Amino acid sequence: MEKRKVTIAKGDGIGPEIMDATLEILEHAGARIEPEFIDIGEKVYLAGQSSGIPDEAWESLRRTRIFFKGPITTPQGGGYKSLNVTIRKTLGLYANVRPNVSYAPFVKTKHPDMDLVIIRENEEDLYAGIEHQQTNEVVQCLKLITRPGSEKIVRYAFEYARKNNRKKVTCFTKDNIMKLTDGLFHKVFREIAEEYPDIETEHWIIDIGMAKIADSPQDFDVIVMPNLYGDIASDVAAQITGSVGLAGSANIGDNFAMFEAIHGSAPDIAGKGIANPSGLLNGAIMMLVHIGQPDVASRLHNAWLKTLEDGIFTGDIAKGNSSVGTSEFAKAVISRLGQLPSTYSPIEYKENEPSDQQAPRLSPSVKDRPKSEVTRKLDGVDIFLFNNELTPEEIGHKLEAIAGPEFKLAVITNRGVKVYPNGFPETFTTDHWRCRFQLSTEETSISNSEIISLLGRVNEAGLDIIKTEHLYTFDGERGYSLGQGQ
Repeated sequence: MEKRKVTIAKGDGIGPEIMDATLEILEHAGARIEPEFIDIGEKVYLAGQSSGIPDEAWESLRRTRIFFKGPITTPQGGGYKSLNVTIRKTLGLYANVRPNVSYAPFVKTKHPDMDLVIIRENEEDLYAGIEHQQTNEVVQCLKLITRPGSEKIVRYAFEYARKNNRKKVTCFTKDNIMKLTDGLFHKVFREIAEEYPDIETEHWIIDIGMAKIADSPQDFDVIVMPNLYGDIASDVAAQITGSVGLAGSANIGDNFAMFEAIHGSAPDIAGKGIANPSGLLNGAIMMLVHIGQPDVASRLHNAWLKTLEDGIFTGDIAKGNSSVGTSEFAKAVISRLGQLPSTYSPIEYKENEPSDQQAPRLSPSVKDRPKSEVTRKLDGVDIFLFNNELTPEEIGHKLEAIAGPEFKLAVITNRGVKVYPNGFPETFTTDHWRCRFQLSTEETSISNSEIISLLGRVNEAGLDIIKTEHLYTFDGERGYSLGQGQ
């Protein structure tokens, strides 16, 4: 049969070791793939390529449309941007699928009945990476949640559940605090859930939801959530199955797909030959199913389960008992190809059979979506100031004097909490102040020219403007949050 071209990057840290081991297993299992190897990540950065990925690598990805990737090192607290995020967003890989299964009794876990799948939104949220230092003491990160992005990932989760005979889809957000961003995600979840009456639904606030994953993961089936929560929750879920080194993931888009382990590059153990290739191997199994080779995926998955049954473990799951290295583990899996597990249920993947019911109906691009008939009204502006000298009362009195007839100073907040009018002297403040101006009457609408005029008066008053945010209503519903205490 014709081989499928696949772009492969070995990655950083332990990446080359576990990728070589996995590719050896794939070859012996009869995987019908033709690798195109590319260099990305740390080596490319050090060679002076600031993006971490050269043009020829992009060309390979756009040609094969399938990417099998080892872990990439991302610096903490500085340095270059995450290449993982760049690839996911550039190729439109909006759905991150992370199965988490316990392998008791052979892999130690407190949760032997765990079998849940986390569907993580992959492009938005705080992973937009839009950050600014605004004052000497304050930095910000913009959290972006869109309706089309939420619709795509939530619908994908329901379609995944239906296709894989899952009975329940749970949504995690923090919309009791982030009422607009997480509130939108939850609202879209409720809307789309109505289209799937055959599937049970529920919603949990992320903090108690995470606690329930750690305490009673068997109560969950499919969980869908925004990007950051999904990243954290899937690592927690993977670790309590026995090791984060066991889990693979798929990154799915309309035109491309990427498969990988969920763990990082682990530079502290790189070159020691002790890393567990299982996460990358499970990513490879998901890839084989995706590209239409379920026979090889089944053969490989069963051999891996048989290896665990026979007590062949790398150090991370041996928990101090006898263990083998990366290469030895790979050879153990290869020697069991064609065998079936006896305690675990044997796996049999089937050909994907596309149907209208199974195909996710995703949001079209913005130019193709119906034009909104929502009435948007501009009824205020937040002006952010840098100040480390004036008191809240002094700032407030200055601003009230220059508000003009169109505006009233509604509130001044610091770190989100009201400090004027009637603030408390005990409230801790920094050098970053949000000053909210709103319409002086409810009948009119503010124009941009009036806001520009107001900004001129604020500047002439000697106040240091950092940025502004317009305040809109949509069909009369407030499109901005109130200050804490407002």
